[in-house]
Formats: sequence, structure tokens, C-alpha cells
Amino acid sequence: MRSDLIKTGADRAPARAMLRATGLDDGAIAKPLVAVVHTWSNVSPCNLNLRELAEHVAEGIRAAGGTPVEFNTIAVTDGIAMGTPGMRASLISREVITDSIELAVDGHCLDAMVVLCGCDKTIPAAAMAMARLDIPAVALYGGTIAHGTHDQHPITIQQVFEAVGAHGAGKIDDAELASVERDACPGAGACGGQFTANTMAMVLTTLGLSPMGFNDIPATHPAKAAAARRCGELVMDCLREQRTPRGLINRTSLRNAARMVAATAGSTNAVLHLLAIAREAGAPWTLEDFEPASVHTPVIADLLPGGRYTAVEMFGAGGAARVAQELIAADMLEDAPTVTGRSLFEEAAAAPRAAEQDVILPVARPLKPRGGYSILYGNLAPEGCILKIPGKSGAGKGATHFEGTARVFESEEQAFAAVQQGRIAKGDVIVIRNEGPAGGPGMREMLGVTAALIGRGLGDDVALITDGRFSGATHGFMVGHMAPEAVRGGPIALLRDGDRIRIDAGLRAIETDADLAERRKHWTAPAPKVTTGALAKYARLVGSASDGANTHPNTAVSTPTHVQVTATEGVTA
Repeated sequence: MRSDLIKTGADRAPARAMLRATGLDDGAIAKPLVAVVHTWSNVSPCNLNLRELAEHVAEGIRAAGGTPVEFNTIAVTDGIAMGTPGMRASLISREVITDSIELAVDGHCLDAMVVLCGCDKTIPAAAMAMARLDIPAVALYGGTIAHGTHDQHPITIQQVFEAVGAHGAGKIDDAELASVERDACPGAGACGGQFTANTMAMVLTTLGLSPMGFNDIPATHPAKAAAARRCGELVMDCLREQRTPRGLINRTSLRNAARMVAATAGSTNAVLHLLAIAREAGAPWTLEDFEPASVHTPVIADLLPGGRYTAVEMFGAGGAARVAQELIAADMLEDAPTVTGRSLFEEAAAAPRAAEQDVILPVARPLKPRGGYSILYGNLAPEGCILKIPGKSGAGKGATHFEGTARVFESEEQAFAAVQQGRIAKGDVIVIRNEGPAGGPGMREMLGVTAALIGRGLGDDVALITDGRFSGATHGFMVGHMAPEAVRGGPIALLRDGDRIRIDAGLRAIETDADLAERRKHWTAPAPKVTTGALAKYARLVGSASDGANTHPNTAVSTPTHVQVTATEGVTA
């Protein structure tokens, strides 16, 4: 056992003395020491139930012959940090959580681990840490929040953000905004649509890191405790069989995950996170690999933000297993191993099927013929970017094409103020730059801006491009992850008010006819926004969004030269 390094032999008497002080006896010390790592916090509902679930995991570990050792790490809640300087900490927290799990588990030479996660960045961080350590491990998502009810209609946090836009436009008054705010979030659990948390929880299942069906169980459902206990038992099976995460994360499972994201119109953040997970696992995977997954996979799940239902209804309809069943029936997934020892196809086949439901449809009757995102290139994004294709038609010349006039802002706050003040008009292309991984730093999400646009009724009439990110709750004609980012010389840094911008999902192009080469001669990089602390360190280390925006040692920092960038300016992919 790895843990023998800290507990076996005469020279380890001091370590055993400290373990005894925690209440362990000879028998407990002699057993495998298994980490139970969670991101519990009481700052938000997203992680609120994880400490309780940890107790059930520990019971399962003990019952299966192990000794649990509990650790807590951080969480940054996007729904609270959104639209503030604190949102810069969100993506950075993914790296910090990953690093802290590695240090806690390796620092004590533990034999295996169960990772409990809740809100957006805690989930990919769990997978990244599992891949990095490559010891027997199981992940469990704390579960979705139940939807709130407002005026006898279900609502989520998405409607609160959109109500802010409606309030700014004078469509609702203070009392209505306050009522929406009070009704939206009824208790524990992460945001309820197919936003980033639920998208990434499904990714954990598809990669084989979580048992099929366990992540679908809502946070407050009575079955969640039994699922947690079973994860404790299961990790001991993994230890005995030496099943480890790198045996599960490969091109096949990554391709399956990308297809599941596309089929549910999941968060574009999954692109960023799957790239980072692949880097930690040493699996070959690139930004371009997402395009065929989206092109060839129809949307079959009617989920928020573009659809009708929340993750609670998806659970009732069969959850990730039902999505997998439909894709398997259409020959759109490949079989792969999972943490249970059974294959993905075996797990899907064993899952029950709801007799009547309209949340998840057959591939033959899709909601949309292709996935909800596309990877674009062109003279504004030589390294690529992600278009979130609108769920409705009517944007510009249709749902896959938009052409308009640039309105350039140097930060999210400037753009949000312009929207709320009514200074954005139909046909505008909002450009928000210097919000990338290094320039932000931290690649903030633009939900405040995009939700305000929806709330003001402009969702189908304007586009937005940014080197930042979008929340999974964002919908509309939105392009994020523009790479290279502005602060590192990306072409988005050279745009000016009035430039014509063309976005075309069919051609996979994002372009301008502005003379970028001439403007580059006069461009200088802006001064760093932060010069000390964790954010400054991240800004120096982080790689391109097109490679997952991670700080993995093998990540190449994107610093395009004049020749590299201008060679692609004017070129359409």
C-alpha cells in the first residue's frame, strides 16, 4: 500500500502517534487509508450537502475494509461571483482545487480517494486531480438543486439573471425582481439547468469516473445518501482491482463525452474542461475534435437554458443513462470501461427506462439536427473559438449566421453598463476583450451581460464575442474563448467600434474586413490588471483557451509573434 510509507516500521512511530490522536486504532491504521475529499462550503447551495455525503462515503469505505481520511478544499461559486471582480477567481479555482487534492493525497501517501464535488469548477477539478494522481478513485457530484416556483412556473437562477435585464429595461418593477430572487433557489444543490455543473456531472459519468445514474440524483433526494455510501464501497473495489482513472480517460471516452454534451446542448465550458482533463490524463485531444461531435450529434434533450426542463425532470426521465441509451441505439457512442468494472454500454443497458417522458427524445426525432456549439476560425480567432449556436432562429440571417457592427468594450462591466443604459441596438456585435485567461485574469463568464440582453428582448438581434467565457445558462448568438486572447496579441485586441464582423457557423468562420495588419503596427500590450497574488501567478502560467486554459507544465503559453498572427489575418477557415 502507498500508505505503508507513512505508517509501517519503527521509524514511522511519530506518524502513527499522530494518527492515533485522531481516534484511529491499530486495526484502522493497518487498513488502506482512503481520502474523502470534498468542496463543502456554506456560502452557496451548490456544495452545501457535501459534508453530509462525505459521512455516508466514509461509512461505505469502513464497511468495505478501508479507513476514511477526510479533507476539504475550496470552492468559488459562480452564481455569486458573476459580474464582479471575484469571478476572476472562478476558473483559477479549478487549478487550485486540483493542486490541493494532489498535495493532500500525495502528501499523506493515501491509497485511494473519493472526490465529492458540487459547483462548476469543482467538477472538472475532481477529474483533473484523479487523472493526475492516477490512483483508484471515484467521483460523486452532490446533485442538482430543485427548481423554484414563481407564479406557478418553475424557475432557476437563470431567470433571476434575466430578470435583472428586464428590470433594467423597465419591464418589471422592484417588487417583481425581489419575488423572483426569493423564489428561485429552494435549497441545496447546484444550478438546475443543463448549465456547467450538470453538464460536467454528466461528463464525469460518460468518462467512467462516476457510476452511471449516481450524479443524476438531485441533492435533496433520499437516494443520494445510499449513492454516496456505495461510492465508498466501490472505491475499495477499485483499489483491489487496481482500476485507475487513466485507464478510463482516452480518446474514446472523451469523444463520448463530447457527444453527450452536444446531445444535451450542454455548456460550452465543457470544451475548456475536457481539454484540461485530457492534458492531465495524457490523452490526445484537441479543440478541433469537438467539431465532429457537435456536427454529427443532434440535440435530443429539452433542457434549460434553451429548452423547457431542469435536471430534476431529466433525472425523472432516466438521466444520463437515457441520453446514452438513445445515442447507443443510433450508433453514436463507443463502448468504454467505467469505474464500476462494467462497460458504458453495460451500465446503460442495466439502467431503467421511463415509460412516458418528453425530456429526452429519440435521435430520429431530435429537437435540433446538430449540437449547440461550433468551433470557428478566421482572422479574428486563428487558434479557434466557440460559437454557442442559438436555440431559436432569427439571429441576423438565421441561427447560424450573424453580421453586424462592432461595439468594443475593454471589460465586462463596461459592456453590462451599456446594455443596462439602452446603448446597444439591433445588429450590434458586442466585443468584450481583455477578459481572457491571462488578460482577465481568469476568463470571467459573461452571464450578467448575456442575461441582460435576453431580459431586454435583444437575444436574437445582437451577437457577442469575447476572449472570456459564457455561463452554461447563457443562450443567444455568443462566441467565446477567442484565441489568442487580446492581452497576448490576439486579433480581437485590434478591433474598433464600427468594424464589420461576420460570424458564420456554416463556414466555421469569424472575420472582419478591417485592416488588422496595419493596426498591429501600433498595438502594445496593456499593463497587467493584477501584479501580485494567485491571479498574477495564474496569468503568467496559464495557456491558451484553445488548449484548456490550464497551468499544466506541458502547456505552451500562447504568445503569438507578429508573423504568426498576420499570416492568418484575412484567412477564412
